[in-house]
Amino acid sequence: MLIFCLQGMLGLSFAGSYKSISNKEIKAYYAKLPFEMPVLKVPVFKKYTVKITDFGAIGDGIALNTQAFEKAISAVSKKGGGTVIVPEGLWLTGPITLLSNTNLFLEKNSLIRFSADFNLYPIVDAVFEGLNTKRCQSPISAINAENVAITGYGIIDGSGDAWRPVKKAKMTETQFKDLIKKGGVLSADKKTWFPSAASLKGQGMCVDQNVPVGPATDAEWMEIRDFLRPVMVNIVNSKNILLEGITFQNSPAWNLHQLMSENIIFNKLTVRNPWYSQNGDGIDLESCRNTLILNSSFDVGDDAICMKSGKNEEGRKRNMPTENVIVDNCVVYHGHGGFV
Repeated sequence: MLIFCLQGMLGLSFAGSYKSISNKEIKAYYAKLPFEMPVLKVPVFKKYTVKITDFGAIGDGIALNTQAFEKAISAVSKKGGGTVIVPEGLWLTGPITLLSNTNLFLEKNSLIRFSADFNLYPIVDAVFEGLNTKRCQSPISAINAENVAITGYGIIDGSGDAWRPVKKAKMTETQFKDLIKKGGVLSADKKTWFPSAASLKGQGMCVDQNVPVGPATDAEWMEIRDFLRPVMVNIVNSKNILLEGITFQNSPAWNLHQLMSENIIFNKLTVRNPWYSQNGDGIDLESCRNTLILNSSFDVGDDAICMKSGKNEEGRKRNMPTENVIVDNCVVYHGHGGFV
């Protein structure tokens, strides 16, 4: 039996009593499966550790720590892997890119909050609503990576209220009036508030849900940049992933989007968005295989646990179903659908 315990593996006190799910516990979920599925194992990381404060991070909620996160993750990657520790504090940052063999560990009383400055999130090629398009870079991303984890006790907040439009019908009259006072613009029918004119313009260019049609040049995409709300955690074409113990909240669009990836374990997560949040999904598992979603709770503004495999012609060309998924002991407090 292999028990993945950060304290035991690393010989450090930062993890306290934290223990990840064991391989023995995972194997128990396979006892009564009506289909064959590879038995997943918890990723294991080297003992090398760094703290983001070693690279100049300041946890006052004011200093921008984007470079500190980047340097810490790079340092661990160059050593062949290990753990990046986020200590107690409020850590403001721009996008974080996770690399192979890296565990981002949040200590107790730690909160990563992503900046509401849209300029920090460049426009990149993406898949959203099952279609190839462009979006702003996700606050957290892992692309073509192996053995990646986000674990611990803390909270990750995407500052989604800065990005999302809000429908009048989802608020009281007083709440909606207060929102208007903050700035932004209203739709022509006065029924939806947008954070900016660029966001409203982007919505007007959508034909199939939230994917704009028409922009061709970089300049044209920049004109609607504010509309291109990213999913908060975007894991693409990767394998051996563990997300455990963390609270993910207030995402610009979907909270957790796994795309064309395999061998994924979600355990003891709290995933939440305001009930009025547009596209405020919990987990969107798209064209993925071999996934465990365990012991987690969802309180979101759209679908809670959602299975996808692309859309229309683009989905058929991809030809990658979502398959081999176990969902167990999860609670959905609010959502447009519990399992969709």
